[in-house]
Amino acid sequence: MKAEQISDVCTFHGEGPYWDPRRGELLLVDMMEGDVLVRHEDGGIDRHDVHPRLAGVIRGRASGGYVIGVERGFVFADESLADLSQGPEAFDDPAVRMNDGGCDTAGRFLCGSMGWEGGFGAGTLYSLDGDHSVSTLLTGITVSNGLHFSPDGGTAFFSDTPTGRIDALGYDVEAGSFTDRRTFAVVEPALGMPDGMAIDAEGGVWTALYGGGAVARFDASGRLSEHIPLPVTNVTACAFGGADLSTLFITTTQENIPEGSEPLAGALFSVRTGVAGAPLPMFRG
Repeated sequence: MKAEQISDVCTFHGEGPYWDPRRGELLLVDMMEGDVLVRHEDGGIDRHDVHPRLAGVIRGRASGGYVIGVERGFVFADESLADLSQGPEAFDDPAVRMNDGGCDTAGRFLCGSMGWEGGFGAGTLYSLDGDHSVSTLLTGITVSNGLHFSPDGGTAFFSDTPTGRIDALGYDVEAGSFTDRRTFAVVEPALGMPDGMAIDAEGGVWTALYGGGAVARFDASGRLSEHIPLPVTNVTACAFGGADLSTLFITTTQENIPEGSEPLAGALFSVRTGVAGAPLPMFRG
């Protein structure tokens, strides 16, 4: 497999790719700009300002439009991403910000935080329910990343990036709570650090390797089965999309890269994987 560049540099800190099956287009965030980008079928990209400081992750909303994790909570947007309404705040600590997240199979939106300065254990994993109530699921997280669920909803895959692990957490879908936690895969330091992730229909977990210039796949047993290099050191996230969900879209960042040293940092890439991604649930609220 070989990664293909599919855009010019379009983000400073590209993150959170999300394939919207309703519109057949890729959405992503330019995190620190507070922007959501939409990549159209012809490769053109539109940019939408959704928050003055930060847009971390976006998911479709079953009632129409989107839910977006922003600096300290949530924003709702219509299909055009122009009409925004403020959702609940999850916390009020100015030293902490939202980062990554995803929806469980019951339609809750789980979103994790981290310290603005990356402080150890400063983050929390929150759950936004359909009635817009917010609850706390995990605490003591340093960099919350990559939350995705198995197709049956009973297992969540999650990375606290500095640990170098992808964890599998048993999940009670009805209660919306975790039941146990184990190590699914260890990312060797030489490969980089696990960042945003995607899950395929065979139970394989794909993770962006921040600092490692690649994406990797771990099969359902947690064994490294694919390693696909990119011409950018800091690879941030990945998501399956396309008409058959067999294209892995990959975001990258200029963050922590000396200016001018990596001319493709901040561009989008894609890989035809030969395996379909698992469809993602939407937020039910």
